[in-house]
Parts: sequence; structure tokens; C-alpha cells
Amino acid sequence: MNTYADIIYRNALLYPQREAFIYGSERITFTEFNARVNRLIYALRSLDVKKGDGIGVLSWNCLEYVDVYGAAMKGGFIVSPFNPRLQANELDHVINYSGVHTLFIGPELIEMAHLLRPRIPNVKHFISLEGPASGMISHLELLNNFPKEEPDIELQEDDPVFIFYTSGTTGAPRGALYDQRRALSDTRTFIIAAGLQPEDKHVQIMPLFHIGGFKTFLGYFCAGGCNVVLKYFDPGVTLKTIQEERATDIHIVPTHLGAFFSIPNYDQYNLSSLKRMLYAASPMPFELLKRGLEVWGPIFIQFYGSSETGPYVTCLRIEDHKVLDKSAEDQNILLSCGRPNFGVHVRIVDDRGEDVELGEVGEIIVQGNTMVEFWKKPEDTREIMREGWVYTGDMGRYDEKGYIYILDRKKDMIISGGENIFPREVEEIFYQHPAVREVAVIGVPDAYWVERVHAVVILKEGACLTSGELIEFCKKRIAKYKVPKSVEFVDSIPKTPSGKILKRELREKYWAGMKKQV
Repeated sequence: MNTYADIIYRNALLYPQREAFIYGSERITFTEFNARVNRLIYALRSLDVKKGDGIGVLSWNCLEYVDVYGAAMKGGFIVSPFNPRLQANELDHVINYSGVHTLFIGPELIEMAHLLRPRIPNVKHFISLEGPASGMISHLELLNNFPKEEPDIELQEDDPVFIFYTSGTTGAPRGALYDQRRALSDTRTFIIAAGLQPEDKHVQIMPLFHIGGFKTFLGYFCAGGCNVVLKYFDPGVTLKTIQEERATDIHIVPTHLGAFFSIPNYDQYNLSSLKRMLYAASPMPFELLKRGLEVWGPIFIQFYGSSETGPYVTCLRIEDHKVLDKSAEDQNILLSCGRPNFGVHVRIVDDRGEDVELGEVGEIIVQGNTMVEFWKKPEDTREIMREGWVYTGDMGRYDEKGYIYILDRKKDMIISGGENIFPREVEEIFYQHPAVREVAVIGVPDAYWVERVHAVVILKEGACLTSGELIEFCKKRIAKYKVPKSVEFVDSIPKTPSGKILKRELREKYWAGMKKQV
């Protein structure tokens, strides 16, 4: 099995009547999914979409979203999933950068697509995923007009298949390109590390445009398991779905766990079927994780990774979480992100790229199932990939047992509710306001979001402005999850002699006494 095309076809043969996906009242078997994918491949070819061409998706989770991924994996197209939380000026930039000529649109994004249309001239085909839409091709009609027979496919391991979007230090989008071999190797790593079985049933609340959310989803599919897809995350609906479907697995970020506990009588739901609660995307607060262990037992598994390295660099196993009855020192293992997975190599290095001593802090660099390159950005690729190693920008250390502890970020990125936010992008919005003289955006601890975006602002002389007015100003210009949740007005901001803002000093008063500085 060298490509995802092999697995889609194989699963239809091995598990013909087994449910692959559940979405609302729809239940799709592996055989039915293979047929849907075949039809979509033929349909795209009829639109002159060729192997190696880019197709994009702008949607929330839905069954048709999965069809698009399947067509790319089996038909040789390169799929770009776009974040529907972005504003129009952000979306047109990333869509134009991606080079896609065909764009699939979810029902909630139809109006946005019409707004974007004149700004994205390279997109020739707009396809509505759920139902007809003015000026768009209907996804359902496309499928119905083409056969379900196997198409002629010639795929190679080095054929590109996914582009997952992240941001650089400037906030500009960068696409992490994966080929069939690297992506499939990463999927195998996940299946082995998590111990997935064909009998597993996973509730998909993570957005399918995220590399971690999609790759987890893909792992269960490749293992022959079932994915129960929810359009959005709602804590009550999620717990009810686990109970009704007797689900065995769920992938969360820390914010989700906090949301579960915010429900009155959350323990009314029977979650006894759960075998695994996977968590990733941002650090899990120590006390929140301990509460989860007290309520549901040691069913937790942590993964650490990124868009550039792949999401499964390290794993903190279920066995590692069995520490509630042990000493405080033993419980500190919960502060780690686990040990490197099979086939993944992790080093901790200094600024010269040389290994630090055991226990010393340095930058985490990774070799394994990483991206091929940044799409159309050779200089950015050379910056992060050196001699086969991906430099993550995360600062950490090894302990004597081989566990890795992430202590800080070399870069200033904020992770709030599992979303990556780059301060400079937010700062640039603040600088558009005529009353702002200087601003520094940092991440500060938050019980719900883990980190929240906080802005430290110096106003121009004579200016009068409230924090609420600044927040409203931002809401009109960037995605809501990037908007600061708090604003602090100051007279001065600490800087180095060269004029660089000392964000570490700004963060210190908020993070003092915390076990982690991320």
C-alpha cells in the first residue's frame, strides 16, 4: 500500500458494508465512499482538472468535504483546505497563493465566495457542496452524472497531495506541501502509536481544514474504523453523540475539555465506550488534565507536531497518564509531550545547530515524516529545513527517560483554543488605527482558551480610546479568533538597546508561577 488510492480501494474490498462515515442521518459505507470518490474524479476530469492540479475547499465539516479529500488522494490532485474563519482579505490572499483553479464551497460560505469571486481570477470553477447555488456547479449533480467504476490512475509515492496552511513570522500564509509517501508514513505512525483497530469509532469535532484534525480523521479511515462527523463543536452535542453512537475515540484541544466541564451535570452522559481521548494543538493545562483523568480515567493520549513536521512527532501514551496515585514528581510527566514516535528523530540543539547536553534547553528539530517544502516559497523552506531537519522554533529539553518538555517558543506565536495566531499580523491591524502609537501583542494564560490574545498599547499623545473600541476595530479586519480579548494601555514598552520589543518581559507578570510558559 504505497498511496492513499490503494487504501481507499482496499478498504472498499475488505469492509464493503462497514460504515466509514456518519454525518447526521447519512451513513456511508467504505464501498459507497469509494464510488463517490470515483465519480468525483471523473467529474473533475470533465472540467479539465488534471493530475497535479490544485483544488481547494472552503467549508465547515461535512460529508462532501471528505469526498474532495478522497478525490485528491485517489485522483492525483493537490487539495488545499482553507480556514473558513478567515476574513475576505485574508482568504483572497491565501487562495491566490495556492494557485487552485477549482474551489468547493460549503453552504455557510456561499456569500463569502460571491464576494471573493472578482478577487480570485485564477479560480475557474466554483462548486457548491450542499445544494444548488447561484453561479455555481452543484456537487450532487456532478456525482450523479458520472460512473462509479474505477478510473485509470497512475500515482507515484512522490506525487504531491496536500497543502496545509500556516503563517510565517510576518503573518503571510505558507503552505506546507506533503506528498503521498510522507503523508501516508505519518498516517501509519499515528495508527501504530494510538493502537487503532477497525472496530474503533471516532467522533470528528476537529475542523477538517486543520492538518491535525484531518490527519486524525484519516488515520481512523485507513485503519478501517468509522468517523462520526460533526459540523461544529458543541460540547453537549458532542457528549450526546459519544453516548448514542457508543464512540470509542475523540480528538480534542484543551478548550474542548474545559467546555465539557462547563456543562451542568456533564456526568449525565454515559461515556463508558470511550477508549481514547486524544489531545494536541496546544499545551494542556496541568490541573485541567488531572481533572479529566479523575473523571474519565487514563484514556488520554497526547501528540505533538506542527504543519511543517506533521502532527505525530511525539506521543504521551495512555500508560504515561496512569500517575494520579503516584508522587507529585512522577505526575510531572504530564507536563511533557511524550517521546518521539517510531521513525521520527528529534534533537535539541543550540543556536549553532549542535546538540545540547541532556536536560539543557534548546530548539526542537525534527527529521521524519515532515513536509516536502513550503509551496512556492524556497527561501522560507531553506530557513526552516536545514540538512534534512525541520527547525520548529519550539524550545524544549529531554529528560533522562527520553521524554521531551516544551518550555517556551522561540518565535512569538500564540496558540489560543488550538488556533495558531501570529502577533505581528494582529499588530499590523492595530497600527491601522490613527490613535495607536505602538503595540505589542502577546499570549497570556487563560483558563478556557489556554492562551488568549492580549494587546499592550501606547496611544498617541492626546488620543482618547477605550479597549472596547480597539477590539471592535479589529473584529472588522481579521478573523475573530485572532482578535485580542483584552487590551492594556501603558506609557512605555520595554525594549532592547537595538529597539526590539522585549515580549518576554511583557509576558512575565502574567506567566509568573506557571509550570509552562506556553
